[in-house]
Amino acid sequence: MLIIWGLPKITKAVPPSLAAILVVFGVVAAFGIDTRTVGDIASIQGGFPPFHIPMVPFTMETFMLILPYAAIVAAVGLIESLLTLNIIDEITETRGRSNKEAVAQGAGNILSGFFSGMGGCAMIGQSLINVSSGSRTRIAGIVAAVTLLIFVMFGAGLVEMLPMAALVGLMIMVAIGTFEWASLRTFTKMPPSDIFVMVLVTLVTVLLHNLALAVILGVIIAALVFAWDNAKRIRARKHIDTEGTKHYEIYGPLFFGSVQVFNEKFDILDDPEKIVIDFKESRVVDMSAIEALNKITERYHKQGKKVYLKHLSKDCRKLLKNAEDIIEVNVMEDPTYKVLVPDSKLTK
Repeated sequence: MLIIWGLPKITKAVPPSLAAILVVFGVVAAFGIDTRTVGDIASIQGGFPPFHIPMVPFTMETFMLILPYAAIVAAVGLIESLLTLNIIDEITETRGRSNKEAVAQGAGNILSGFFSGMGGCAMIGQSLINVSSGSRTRIAGIVAAVTLLIFVMFGAGLVEMLPMAALVGLMIMVAIGTFEWASLRTFTKMPPSDIFVMVLVTLVTVLLHNLALAVILGVIIAALVFAWDNAKRIRARKHIDTEGTKHYEIYGPLFFGSVQVFNEKFDILDDPEKIVIDFKESRVVDMSAIEALNKITERYHKQGKKVYLKHLSKDCRKLLKNAEDIIEVNVMEDPTYKVLVPDSKLTK
C-alpha cells in the first residue's frame, strides 16, 4: 500500500501496482515467509474455451426460468459499467459513449455464452488500476485481455505463486481511491433522501451480501424521491390580458405525481370566458397528465368557457393525438395573438 501511494510521487515510469506486487513477491520469496498465495485459494489453469451451443430446451418454461437471474445480472452489470465509465471520464477528462458501451457489453456477453464463458462487465478496480498505470486507449483493454489469456493458458504457475497479501493491499488502495471522500465533509449538508439511499444501499450490501437487491432498492427509492420532488415543483403564474383572457403559465412537468397540485391551480367558476393554459415552461409527460387536462377542459366547457392549450411541444402533441382513441381530449388550437410593434419614429 505504501509503494502504491508513494511511487507515483517519485516516478511514473513504472506502474505502482505492478511494482508493489513484485516487491511483496520478492520479499516473500527471499525470506521464505509462509503466507497464503493465489494457488492456495484456487487454480487458474485453463485452456482455450471451445465453441458450443448450450444444450437446453428452447421453450417458454426455460426462458421464464432464466429471465429473473438474467435480468438481475444484466442490471447490476450495466449499472456498474456506467458508473465505471463516469469515474474514468472524470479521471481522464474525457467523455465516453454509454450507449456504445452497453451495446458492446451485451454483444460480448451473448458471444461468451457460446464459448462456455460467464457474463461480465466493466469493473471499477481493474479499470482504475489500468488508468493509474498510464493507459488511455482501447489498446490497453485488448492487451489486458490477451495477457490474461496467456496467464491462464501458459503462466498459471507463476500467478499462483503470488502472495495474497499483495493483491489484498492493491484492492484496499483501489477502494480508497474509489471512495468519494468529499461526501464525508458534506454528509450533514446533503438532502435527507440522499443520505437515506446511501445508508440503505450500504446496509443491504453488507448485511445481505446482495449487491443486486441493494442497487434495485436504491434506484427505486431515488426514483420515487425524484418524482415526489418534481410533483411539488409545478406551479402556475396567472394574469389577465387586455382582452379579458386569463392566462395560466405552467412551470414544471405535468405527470401522475403533480396532477393533484395542477388541478388546484385553476379557479373554474370565477375565471372569464376564455382561458389559455401555457405549457412553454412545462410538458405533458404521461397518460395521467392527459386525463387531468381532459377533466380540466371538460369542467370549463360545462361552464360555457373556452380553453386553449398553448406552446405544446411536438412530443406532447403526439401524446395527446394518441390518446384520442382512449379519451376525448378537449383541445382547441392555439389562439392567434396580435403583436404590437412600436413605431420607429416613436422609438427614436
